[in-house]
Formats: sequence, C-alpha cells, structure tokens
Amino acid sequence: MKRLSVISMLLVAALLSFNARANTQFGDVNGDGVVNISDVNCVISDILMFGFNADSDVNADGAVNISDVNVVVGLILGDNKPVTQKYTVNGVTFKMVTVAGGTFAMGATPEHESVALSNEKPVHEVTLSTFCIGETEVTQALWQAVMGTNPSNFTGDLSRPVEKVSWNDCQDFITKLNQLTGKTFRLPTEAEWEYAARGGIKSHSYIFAGSNAIKDVAWYDGNGNSTTHAVASLAPNELGLYDMSGNVWEWCQDWYGAYKSSAQTDPTGPSYGSVHVIRGGCYINGDRFCRVTSRVSDAPAPSGSGKNIGLRIAL
Repeated sequence: MKRLSVISMLLVAALLSFNARANTQFGDVNGDGVVNISDVNCVISDILMFGFNADSDVNADGAVNISDVNVVVGLILGDNKPVTQKYTVNGVTFKMVTVAGGTFAMGATPEHESVALSNEKPVHEVTLSTFCIGETEVTQALWQAVMGTNPSNFTGDLSRPVEKVSWNDCQDFITKLNQLTGKTFRLPTEAEWEYAARGGIKSHSYIFAGSNAIKDVAWYDGNGNSTTHAVASLAPNELGLYDMSGNVWEWCQDWYGAYKSSAQTDPTGPSYGSVHVIRGGCYINGDRFCRVTSRVSDAPAPSGSGKNIGLRIAL
C-alpha cells in the first residue's frame, strides 16, 4: 500500500494542473461528464480504501488496481492505444481488448444500404456496457492448450484460427477455459460483436472492420485462396481487433432472430431459436458477407460445424 500511495501522489502531482477533456466518456469514473484528475483520484481511493468497485474497474478485467489508474491517465493525456489484458493458459498467451461502452446504430446504416440484406433492418439504437473481447479469433494453439485436441481442417500452423467447432463445442471450450483461468469468458452477444467490429466509440463508420478497402483487413474470396490464414496478419480495426471481417465466421451467443425497431440496452437476442448467430464472413465469401452488419440465417445447428466457422471470446 505504501508503494501505491507514493505512485498515487506522484500521479496527482503530475496532473494537478492538467484538466483536459478526454474525447470519450470511457474513464469518467465519477460521472461528471469529463475525464480528468478527479477520476484518477476516485480510482486511487477505491484501491486504497474499498477494494473492488465496478465503477473504477475501467479496463473491465474484474479488478481495481494500478492498471485502471494507468488507463485513466492515458485517456487524459490522449493515449489512443488499445487497453488490453494478457492471459496465459498452458503456455499459450492471448489478449483481451477492453471495449468502452456506448450507444450506436445497429444494422444497415447508410454506408451499407445499397448492398444490405433485409435481415440487417430495421436499424435500431443499442446501448452497451463496457466489455472485453478477444484481440483475435481463438487460435488453434489456444484451443489445443485448453482442450488437448485440434479439430481444425486447415492444420500445420497453430496461429491460424480454430475451425470445425460447433456452438456446443465452443461452450465446452469456454467452460474449461474458465476453469483454468478463474474468469468468466463467454461468446460475445451479436450486438457486442457488431459494436466491436465497427470500432466502438472510435468508429470511423467503415464498411469492413477497420477499412473501406476489404483487402487491407480481411481474408475473403479475393485473397483467401480457399484457406484460413494466421490471425493478426492483416491490419486491425479502430480498437486494435483483427480479422473481424473475413478469415472465419465467428459464433455469437445469441439465437438468430429478426431485428426489432425499439431501442435496447445490452440485448442478448431472442429467448429461443433453431440456430445461433455467426458473424464476420470468411475466406471463401465475397465482400458483401464480410461487412460489419452482415448476418446470415442459415448457420449450422448448435451441434453442427464447418471448416469456415470459428469463434472469438468475450469477457
């Protein structure tokens, strides 16, 4: 505690005269509409006096500590680097990226209107709480480290995304991953997936996840050569997330269903259905299906799989 107190005092001394507005409400711990030294002080107080406080868990990693102070200070100083947390399982390390909560228009917004399918409508307002999502699709290396097997069709490079995994398989993987880490990983909801693919509060309204030029960010039928590719080998999106367009489709937690026009907060999809949502397109799809709003109604049943479907985890 003494060491942390010294760090706290140094931070306060360095920032006392700095009261700049951050360009986001992510990090506004005390809810006064601005991210500044007051928010740093709130986090420090919770560390020193109260322990865990959800409002001060800025990076959403389940703990309130110096990492949260660093995030707030970074926001004040204009640090736009992704907020990440590393985890290691049986020698395999993966990263989770914090996605600051916010409100967005979900569905076929104007940049998608000319090629959108009917199931991308109506556009509706969605508000999401802060969450974390995998920097990359789950790799064959991570799946093998957790499950002891590799079901993939395209083997030979463990940095490729795992595929040929059903929605049920993903639930088994997540259960074992949580047992190994003590965390509560899960599949992202469809709304979380689209929000993250769009770039969250940093969104530039791109058609694909990170660019309007698909070849820069996605393995698709124009460059995929009918196979998967190592994750993170193309450019990331605004949040530092890779392959949210192309490479492999990604399972979401939700049952597939029609959109509603009403505004929603932290939606989890229909209460029942026959198939679950997959998102993002894959290495054999055209650009229409790799857009951030694209969704299909013909995913496999929960017990079914395909050599073009994998997953990305959330927390």
